[in-house]
Amino acid sequence: MTPGHRHAVRHHGSPEAPPLVLVHGFGCDQAMWHHVVPDLVRDFHVVTLDLAGAGESDPAMWDAERYERLEGYAEDLVALLRELGLRDPVLVGHSVSAMIVAHVQVMAPELVGSLVMVGPSPRYVDDGEYVGGFSAEQIEELLASLSANYVAWSHAMAPVIAGNPGRPEVHGELAEAFCRMDPGVAEVFARTTFLSDARDVLPRVTAPTLVLQCSDDVIAPQVVGEYVARQVPDAELVLLRAAGHCPQLSDPEEIVSVLRERLLPGDPR
Repeated sequence: MTPGHRHAVRHHGSPEAPPLVLVHGFGCDQAMWHHVVPDLVRDFHVVTLDLAGAGESDPAMWDAERYERLEGYAEDLVALLRELGLRDPVLVGHSVSAMIVAHVQVMAPELVGSLVMVGPSPRYVDDGEYVGGFSAEQIEELLASLSANYVAWSHAMAPVIAGNPGRPEVHGELAEAFCRMDPGVAEVFARTTFLSDARDVLPRVTAPTLVLQCSDDVIAPQVVGEYVARQVPDAELVLLRAAGHCPQLSDPEEIVSVLRERLLPGDPR
C-alpha cells in the first residue's frame, strides 16, 4: 500500500488551488473536518487523512510501540507528503496534531509551506514555571479513567473538551468520533498525547505559523497558546471567538473565515 492508501487520503476541490492539509487530533478522524471542507474547497485544494489507528486508515500499520512517540505520526506524514508532491502546502494540525505537524516541518522543511496550529499544547502537564493546565496527578487520573472504560470516558469527557454548554449536538458529535476509535488504540494515543513534551521542537520551526486559540478551552488554555506563539520564531496568535477545544465543530464559519483571511491575502470575502 502507498502512504495515501494507508491513510485513506481524500482530495477535495481543484488540484490547481493552494493545498491545505487537515490533520485531526486525538480520538478523531478526518470526518472531524466535514463542516469546513465544503466552504474551504472554494479556495483551496483540501487534503484530509486518517492518522494511524484512526478512521479508515490501514489497520496493519498500527504499531503500539511506534506510536508511543509523536515522531511516529510525524514520520508517516513526511512519507505521505513526499508521495503527494504538493507545492508549499499549509499543514493544519488540530490539538495534538499541532505538535505533530511541527515535528513534520522540522523533519522535512522543504515539504511544508506554512503551519496552522488549532488549539495547540506542547505539554499538558505543568512543569515549574510552565503552565500546561494540568497536574501530573490529573493527567494520570484522566488516563486511568479512559483505560477503565473508554466508551464511558468518551461520553463524559466530550462535553468538557468541546465546551459550549447547552450545545448537545457539538458534544454528541465529538463523543461519536471518540467512540469510533478502537479502545486499545485510543489508550496508546491518549498516553502519547497527554504525556508528550514538544516544547523543544517549537523554536526549531522555521515556517510561518498561525496559532488559533479558542476561548474557554480547558484542554489548551490561552496561556498555552500564548506560549506556543512566543516560542515559534515566525508565529502569529489569533484569538478566536469560538469556545471549547474543537472550533471546526462549534464554529466552522469562523475557522473558514480566518483561514481565508490569513492564507489568501487580498481575499475580498
